[in-house]
Amino acid sequence: METNVKGMVEEMAGNAQAMAGDALGDDSMRLTGRAKALCGSSQRLAAHAACSARDTISENPLAMLGVALGLGFAVGALWASKHH
Repeated sequence: METNVKGMVEEMAGNAQAMAGDALGDDSMRLTGRAKALCGSSQRLAAHAACSARDTISENPLAMLGVALGLGFAVGALWASKHH
């Protein structure tokens, strides 16, 4: 939850900086603000994905174990095919 709030604050600060850059005609400030806003947005999305994954794992641990085994097998098969 803390990461979600930090991301929201960073996104809002970035949007404010981008608007100030637009108002002042400063492209550097505007682009920096937009980058900061995107960083905050991605931080919020990552926090949300982590919470969803945690909930899914706690509700269906055997299904998640199967997914992990399948992914491990797929990665191993790809790795082995590249080395032959």
